[in-house]
Amino acid sequence: MSIRSRNIRVRWLLLGAMLLMTVVLAGCGGSESILPDYVQSSPQTVQEAYQFAVDHPDMLTHQPCYCGCGSMGHTNNLDCFISDISEIGEIAFDGHASGCGICVDIAQDVMRLSKEGKSQLEIRQYIDTTYRPFGPSTDTLMPEA
Repeated sequence: MSIRSRNIRVRWLLLGAMLLMTVVLAGCGGSESILPDYVQSSPQTVQEAYQFAVDHPDMLTHQPCYCGCGSMGHTNNLDCFISDISEIGEIAFDGHASGCGICVDIAQDVMRLSKEGKSQLEIRQYIDTTYRPFGPSTDTLMPEA
């Protein structure tokens, strides 16, 4: 495993732990959602995709997006939903996916395929095959086999 790949993996593991802590702590205060208002007023599939990004950022980091958002600096499907996670676990949401069906469809497919027990690599192959006709892919690292 390259140093860059290891550093990325460690970063996402730390971010995932911080997200989990944020979600747990938010749950202690009642049923208040951490999703922004524009997501909460979106269709259910959009809300589910954003919540999946919060709960499983590691599942979307190795999955590309094919809507052309690479020109916006996105490097994977997670970037369509979350632009940053601070050191204390505060999430900065990206509103892009709230208005992009391709981003949401990819996240929904990742959700479904992971529930079916598919590996990250199998999911990636499905995403690449299914969405390649829609446009250019983000420059996303391949998951390890």
